[in-house]
Amino acid sequence: MDHFSAIIGQSPELDSLIRSAKIAASTDVTILIKGETGTGKEVLATAIQKASPRANKKFITVNCAALPEGLIESELFGHKKGAFTGANANTLGLFQAADGGTLFLDEINSLPLLVQGKLLRFLDSGECLPVGETTSCKVDVRIIAATNADLNAQILVGEFRQDLYFRLNVVPIELPPLAKRSEDIEHLIKHFLKLFSETHAIAAPQFSKSALKVLKAYKWPGNIRELRNLCERLSILLSGRVIEMENLPSEFRINSNGNTNAGKATGFILPETGLQLDTLEADLINQALNRTKGNRSQSAKLLGLSRDTLLYRMQKHGFTTH
Repeated sequence: MDHFSAIIGQSPELDSLIRSAKIAASTDVTILIKGETGTGKEVLATAIQKASPRANKKFITVNCAALPEGLIESELFGHKKGAFTGANANTLGLFQAADGGTLFLDEINSLPLLVQGKLLRFLDSGECLPVGETTSCKVDVRIIAATNADLNAQILVGEFRQDLYFRLNVVPIELPPLAKRSEDIEHLIKHFLKLFSETHAIAAPQFSKSALKVLKAYKWPGNIRELRNLCERLSILLSGRVIEMENLPSEFRINSNGNTNAGKATGFILPETGLQLDTLEADLINQALNRTKGNRSQSAKLLGLSRDTLLYRMQKHGFTTH
């Protein structure tokens, strides 16, 4: 059974990401999932847990940003009776509750520095100290963390511990934004339309070619979550119909005017005589590599690509990738 089938798409960077996730899933290594809001970090964490040796054990998901302020430490590590006002009994924390299983700490960047220190201690020793206790307890918990923030930037301003970052960042997996996975948009749409057709017992609509063109050019600030919501809304309102460009919400149509907004965003105008796209792409890759003296990561940033996509396209055009 492929536990990663819930991650829809066929782009090179997604294939590379899933390969890494599958390898990491088979071990107990700590994983840090990075990515913008709505890119599917929890879906990936769930897939990793299901493919892991702890698949039949507890899997507890914690949104660190949603934990009650002032009670975060107690929620995670538990507390002793009388440790603070309202602590009327010894209470287990989420670490103890997840013993033997996996704890997914989403929005890890929201943890206060004090709690970050206790998390670091757990990662180093497997011990956690309930609030008010003087004796630590040992628990066996696999940690998967996720963040939508730039932790390096938070480290620079003193909001995130560098030593904790190094301890979490054993296997980093970065989910690309949907705008950089335009080739996956049609696959995702088909998946969501089928899902909502079955969920709501309605006939699935279809997107016209012009509507799909607009969706592929859209910037998707809400990423996959935004696309999912759009598909559910249109599945219900336009059941069984062909969705044209004019049926799309205003934020899509404002930037389209019958064309994709990609050309306007770059200022590039297609020559009257046309061009050879493959030749142009190879030339731009060559220019980027020359400008960065062969640094693939910097070249990928100049071209607005992930490093894996750049390597894939370099290989396609016959560049040396070793």
